Amino acid sequence: MKKIKYILILAVSVLMLGACKPTELASPNVGAAPSASDLQITVTPGIDAFHFIVENTSPVTGMASWDLGNGSTATGNKTTVYYPVPAAYVVTMSLYTKGGHASITKTITTTETDWAYFSDPNITMLSGGIDAINGKTWVMDSLASGHMGVGPSLDNSFSWWSASPLAKSFKGLYDDEFNLKLTGFAVTYDNKGVSYVKDYRRTDPAYSNPRQNDSDYMVDYPGLHTGTWSFMTKDGKNYLKISSATPVYPCFDTGAKDGEYLILNISENHLELACTGSDGNAWHYLLIPKGYVLPTITFDAAFAPTANPNEYQFSITNLVVPSTMSVSKVVWNFGNGTTVETTNPNQAQVNTYMRKGTYKVSVEITSSEGKTYAKDLTVVVANNHPDFVEYLLDAMVMYNDFGETELVPAAVDLSGGVAAVQVVPNPDPSMYPNRSKNCLLFTKTNNDYANAYIKLPDGYRFDITKQTKFKVLVYGVAGEVVLMKLENTDRAGNAWQTGCELKQTIVATNKWQIMEFDYKGAAAGFDWTGDIFTSDISTDSRFNKGFYNVLRIMYQPGNHDASFSVYLDDIAGPHVAGLK
Repeated sequence: MKKIKYILILAVSVLMLGACKPTELASPNVGAAPSASDLQITVTPGIDAFHFIVENTSPVTGMASWDLGNGSTATGNKTTVYYPVPAAYVVTMSLYTKGGHASITKTITTTETDWAYFSDPNITMLSGGIDAINGKTWVMDSLASGHMGVGPSLDNSFSWWSASPLAKSFKGLYDDEFNLKLTGFAVTYDNKGVSYVKDYRRTDPAYSNPRQNDSDYMVDYPGLHTGTWSFMTKDGKNYLKISSATPVYPCFDTGAKDGEYLILNISENHLELACTGSDGNAWHYLLIPKGYVLPTITFDAAFAPTANPNEYQFSITNLVVPSTMSVSKVVWNFGNGTTVETTNPNQAQVNTYMRKGTYKVSVEITSSEGKTYAKDLTVVVANNHPDFVEYLLDAMVMYNDFGETELVPAAVDLSGGVAAVQVVPNPDPSMYPNRSKNCLLFTKTNNDYANAYIKLPDGYRFDITKQTKFKVLVYGVAGEVVLMKLENTDRAGNAWQTGCELKQTIVATNKWQIMEFDYKGAAAGFDWTGDIFTSDISTDSRFNKGFYNVLRIMYQPGNHDASFSVYLDDIAGPHVAGLK
């Protein structure tokens, strides 16, 4: 009895259950101009008490267009209409001919209620169902990524732009309420007096005092704004349609065409809509019930040392995932430049630290709804790993690490051929000895002696009296040669005569290798030039201080017949007094 009593107070709904209304109906090349007296509509019962067959039986030949009185439209001489609740439905037929068009109306009165319609889960989820006397109030899901968006099509309505959480705070948007009630299929829009609208909607006569916010506008729009809503299926897709004398919409006015919103997804606590706006673009809406709090993933994180030096195992513990959610991604950041991404939260991770120190470790879990949950850990490593090699030695400085430090910029000497240097992402930041984000890529093509180089500023020189070693990280091909050369550019074109060269060979392909070039005992210059020459630049006062100002790195020197590339990083060497 409760259901029957309640349903009797339902007003006539505007039910969008017919075919789509054509945006443009061309007049067919048939028939003379009709008049209303020429037109005739015949109504016959359909498959049950709620369906009717509506047919154009006019003697005049033309194309019929229908407004079926329940919010749906159709074209063609015959169509079927569905009326699930008792009411007097006014059907309007317009007949178009070559000479013009005319219209007539016919009233179809129904007395039966299709209870199955009200048990449709979509209608129940939209409005709260028969037992929700006050209907269901939806608000923008402001904490979700993509709660607003725009794209090229209804099914891809936020590919061009997607709002980040709270992206539109203080725009008169997030306090708006959109209520759908089954009683009378009433819709109420409560905007607290201010609405947020697309720029092209600000001129609607219902709005006043437009003021720009971002690329769109806030407008004054006081009062409660009402209309009717309906649910329809069209071409296999579900739609929510809003009909109102003044603007009513789900919190953000984009000028939805025909008041129709495609229901992309719907559940008890989730409503995802898209509409074609007045600008022709597809606009995206993500709504949740007022007061709804999204369930959260909870977990702890733990770590423990393994039997190996400086190795720790990390794991997620006490993981609780709500039944309506799932884990889409887990990202571990171990604080030493190493990260691991997985989809399995129960998979333990192992990481090795090469240097002693305190490391901040974080783990982030991303849910199927796009929410991220994080935990932090602190790992204190007491000693360096047995395989660790101190990179910067006494009296040594980092010239350029292509990230945080650049005492001296890197450049390229073409040496008459084709070559280039550029800062690029580290090809393998996962392993010691190089976990830096960026490095230097040096390439050459058909060029014997092209080189990447660093040149000290005017007035500065390398001092190798206290430190004779230079270092560079190299990532290339096993068996290929790296040459490091010191020169004095004061001699311009004859700088080569001052050169001091050392070579090393790469031992493993595509693995970072520390190359250390020790100039202790290294000869420089050429005795046959009749000029400057020494058998040991580290002990010769003409060379070891105040002389060399350029460091050159060559790859496969003397090889002219191919293209070569090598990654370089962390170029370091003796301290340069006064250089900052």
